[in-house]
Amino acid sequence: MHNEVSKSEVGDLPFALDLMQDRLWDNERKRRHAKKDDYNIEVLLAVDDSVVRFHGKEHVQNYVLTLMNIVDEIYHDESLGVHINIVLVRMIMVGYRQSISLIERGNPSRSLEQVCRWAHSQQRSDPDHAEHHDHAVFLTRQDFGPAGMQGYAPVTGMCHPLRSCTLNHEDGFSSAFVVAHETGHVLGMEHDGQGNRCADETSMGSIMAPLVQAAFHRYHWSRCSKQELNRYIHSYDCLLDDPFEHKWPKLPELPGINYSMDEQCRFDFGVGYRMCTAFRTFDPCKQLWCSHPDNPYFCKTKKGPPLDGTECSPGKWCFKGHCIWKTPEQSYSQDGGWSSWSRFGSCSRTCGGGVRSRGRQCNNPTPAYGGRDCPGATYEYQMCNTEDCRGPFEDFRAQQCSQRNSYYTHQNTKHTWLPYEHHDDAQKCELICQSKETGDVVFMNQVVHDGTRCSYKDPYSVCARGDCVNFGCDKETGSLKEDDKCGVCGGDNSHCRTVKGTLVKSPKQPAGVLKMFEIPAGARHIQIEETEVSSNNLAIKNQASGNFILNVKGKDNKSRTFIEIGLEWEYTVEDGKKTVKTTGPLHEPIVVLVVPQDEELKSSLTYKYIIHEDLLPMIGNNNVLLEEMDSYEWALKSWSQCSKACGGGIQYTKYGCRRKSDNRMVQRTLCDNNKKPKPIRKRCNLHECSQPGWVADEWGACSKTCGKLGVQTRVVQCIQHLQNGTNRTVHTKYCTAERPEPRRPCNRIPCPAQWRTGAWSQCSSSCGEGIQQRQVVCKASDNVIGQCDGEKPETIQVCKMAPCPGKSPGLVQQAVTSDLSTPKAPWAPSLNSPKNPVNKISKDSCQGDKSIFCQMEVLARYCSIPGYNKLCCESCSKKILPTILTPGSEHAALELRAPEGAILPSPIPPVTLIPTVVPAATSAGNSQVEAPLSALGAEYTQQDSVASNVTSGLATVQGRNSSVTNVGKQHPTENSAGSPESLGIPFNKTSANKHSRVSALASSEVLRRRREDTEEEHTVAT
Repeated sequence: MHNEVSKSEVGDLPFALDLMQDRLWDNERKRRHAKKDDYNIEVLLAVDDSVVRFHGKEHVQNYVLTLMNIVDEIYHDESLGVHINIVLVRMIMVGYRQSISLIERGNPSRSLEQVCRWAHSQQRSDPDHAEHHDHAVFLTRQDFGPAGMQGYAPVTGMCHPLRSCTLNHEDGFSSAFVVAHETGHVLGMEHDGQGNRCADETSMGSIMAPLVQAAFHRYHWSRCSKQELNRYIHSYDCLLDDPFEHKWPKLPELPGINYSMDEQCRFDFGVGYRMCTAFRTFDPCKQLWCSHPDNPYFCKTKKGPPLDGTECSPGKWCFKGHCIWKTPEQSYSQDGGWSSWSRFGSCSRTCGGGVRSRGRQCNNPTPAYGGRDCPGATYEYQMCNTEDCRGPFEDFRAQQCSQRNSYYTHQNTKHTWLPYEHHDDAQKCELICQSKETGDVVFMNQVVHDGTRCSYKDPYSVCARGDCVNFGCDKETGSLKEDDKCGVCGGDNSHCRTVKGTLVKSPKQPAGVLKMFEIPAGARHIQIEETEVSSNNLAIKNQASGNFILNVKGKDNKSRTFIEIGLEWEYTVEDGKKTVKTTGPLHEPIVVLVVPQDEELKSSLTYKYIIHEDLLPMIGNNNVLLEEMDSYEWALKSWSQCSKACGGGIQYTKYGCRRKSDNRMVQRTLCDNNKKPKPIRKRCNLHECSQPGWVADEWGACSKTCGKLGVQTRVVQCIQHLQNGTNRTVHTKYCTAERPEPRRPCNRIPCPAQWRTGAWSQCSSSCGEGIQQRQVVCKASDNVIGQCDGEKPETIQVCKMAPCPGKSPGLVQQAVTSDLSTPKAPWAPSLNSPKNPVNKISKDSCQGDKSIFCQMEVLARYCSIPGYNKLCCESCSKKILPTILTPGSEHAALELRAPEGAILPSPIPPVTLIPTVVPAATSAGNSQVEAPLSALGAEYTQQDSVASNVTSGLATVQGRNSSVTNVGKQHPTENSAGSPESLGIPFNKTSANKHSRVSALASSEVLRRRREDTEEEHTVAT
């Protein structure tokens, strides 16, 4: 359970702020005041991508709202016995990737664990937030378990931060029963018929049946579900607060108005299914039958009717399984009414307290068209023949167990059966017996006779028809009257007396039984204990019958609880000291005995009990101390704290229990609750409230010392100053001024870094002179790009190998020098300055690469594009140099000297690349992958590009906030190598147009090379 936090509810805020609230109401939350006995489950509803795609983004919200409204109605059914509201406080549409990661196919346990942890991560940290949820419901169409599994949930997980959640398979509106069923588990309900005796209700549509058979026209909560819920509901504190109102779209009263039978068939069985039209002899509202156009004579149903309000024929709609006319006068339902009471029957017992009953029927009229059952009880009971039976007292429940001694066998053996009271209130009226010989507890598979006491702790409530009927001490059903401590109905203990004493005796005979004292019939609240540790054993005997109640053999030294002479006794042995207790009253007198284990050892016992003063003469003179029973009364103790700190609040009187004899305040349980005065109220703190304002704390330390991620945070609260000099925090909506920023960037400076160099590459030539390269990167200690001081180390150097055979090194060098200096090759790089190569195309000095992506080998082919060459001038110069300096290549010299405008062969010219850029989906759960370079500018999308369909693809990306999920997708007939377009590299309009001309000239050569060479595929990783 989440921790309880003191809340500033709207009702507790000052009147002055209420005026402000009206102005802000449209955009803010407000409390919905629930009824006193309502429980509110505030639900986070998560809908995964499979559900969103099936129903469509524009329709899924209304669909799931309708579904949850049905769940809410299911929890309003009177058979539950408690009024529970399902309140939707937040809805999340989970994206595709998140949906796939949460649901592990075929593993429901793991899927549920992941869903619950995810739901916990979505929790609003402020318990007063309008979207703070108590319970999460996750809907999916993915198969998270074996075939047929519809839901999964932890039992009794409600209010627990990690266990209050359910995983549900959505397949139409009947899934509402799955959600209600799984939420029932979280509330503590078990399957009907599994560990309880409600298997007979599953076929009648009980919600908690292991195989859910409930339908819209036939569902109820079983008696076991009701009992199990009552066992736990009071411990779920998170359900006690009032929910806030949320402005969800208003839906029609009858959900089927918005959904045809064809649509409901599609929801139930999948795309293509429609209402079955193969046969028309049935009422379409009895059951929804569906078929697929591929096999129209094969019809399917989930054995439930269409939704109420579904059109069944012109002018008619379905309602609770019937096709009725749509008329303004038509009542949606017919509630049931009671018949008159029958006469009381005969008494269930002739003496000792029996019960008689009368009944009525819900047939005046009978509920119809979904109308409510009759409110109230079907049977009414009266106590009868309450006088004691003649002869020795006999426990009625014990009689029913002992009757089985002669014929009932357990484990092929007959036993002596004693009464046993189950700790579960739901099973108090079942006949359960315990073997005297083995201690085994056995259910006898039947309820006790009418008139049997429900519990040995309650002398008046009795069982009737298997249920416990509450009676007061005045023998009236539903009465709250109780006996006082000495048995006076509604008394004030004024006639009660306390009897207590201490006796010390020594054994007169060896191995004899020592009689200590007697306690008379009518005694209550009996306590007997040893004053000091001894090896002696306690024993108790019924004085009237002579039968032992405790320690018949005098050797029982184990603590236990047992039932004798109609009472529950508690015998404890703690640190060697024995104690016996019972609440009474004794129906017959008892004798307390000691069985000595050592003849030299004295026995010392103290005893205490309460008895009515009229029974005192029966005690005799036994050296006892008689005390008058203390009497108590309610007295004013203090005033409660004012409900409001300002603006007028209310405070109430607090009463305490006072002992009359000395006027001292004592524990409240000693006073009679029925006589407690009603609290007095008065107004308080009538002064006006001050206007709340923002108060910001000091900025915290920066999260980083350098880099791009440093942030500072501070606490900003809406504070109201009170007249007594104190402050209180109120909701942020009551501060009208602009809220100060709670976070800001800080230390956004480059981190200190140093140059890091890689190893030199192999020489580009095997003989003569060549080129070696290495990577030089400026990186900080955390492996991010930083700012380095000092000159950048060399990235390229000349290497000299052995002279080439048959060639003159001088001729090669001369040819190269001549080629590089010729003005007819303006695109050729120069070797004069390896550090700052001059870009002959741009005529600007190269200051190094402007992007880390320039170092990718796959992009080297785009160096002939002026815009790319300018962006990656350093890398482009490196890539071209080895080609220029290949020794012995006369072709190279011819190509370098080629006249301007000639067709230049290229391994894979950029015109052949047509990457397909897939726009990112806008679902919340899909991760968005940003383009590596932030240059998807409007300038590029407006120009003529190398491939026109690349332009359109990038235009789509730009319209989706520049988010791409798949870069470099291969066109069916094109190479899939990465391109500068797919990476978002900018080009100016002029240079791109120039390149279009060159690319067009090169296209024929490209096609020829494509037919001859094997295509190589490249994947651009983002």
